[in-house]
Amino acid sequence: MTRKVADCRKFPSEMNCTLTISGEEEEVVRAATEHAVSVHGHTDSLELRSQIREFLADEKVPA
Repeated sequence: MTRKVADCRKFPSEMNCTLTISGEEEEVVRAATEHAVSVHGHTDSLELRSQIREFLADEKVPA
């Protein structure tokens, strides 16, 4: 299974957050949602989780 990455630098934000989360997709969505709620003040919702999934990228493994 391909690991996924959520990079806060790619999300629209006024905080200039630099957090990067990687792991299996469900782990990343859960952790990124918790981060978005606790740090960025978002409300946990299906819409937020959907938006997070749209920003996920495959983790690039160094050669």
